[in-house]
Amino acid sequence: MRRLCLASALIFAATSLPLAAQNMQCAPRERVLQSLAGQAQSRQAIGLAGQAVMEMFADPESTNWTITVTLPDGRMCLLANGQAFEALDEMFPVQGVPS
Repeated sequence: MRRLCLASALIFAATSLPLAAQNMQCAPRERVLQSLAGQAQSRQAIGLAGQAVMEMFADPESTNWTITVTLPDGRMCLLANGQAFEALDEMFPVQGVPS
């Protein structure tokens, strides 16, 4: 599930960054990282989306999570956030192959 969520976020980020970045909440990367650290969220996943870097932060104890994207100009933008984070490391069987 975690990989599926990460893949979905990467696809969303890669296809909508140029227009969406103008409407997202963005700030200098250091300021956003300080805010996330203040909420006890640490990086759980990272990936590339074109020239941007998508990261998922979470606090496993409070279950709060945040997905961000860092743009080439150094701005870090909020992509999504929520609750009920649960770290999973599961593989889905390939279609047509018995598990």
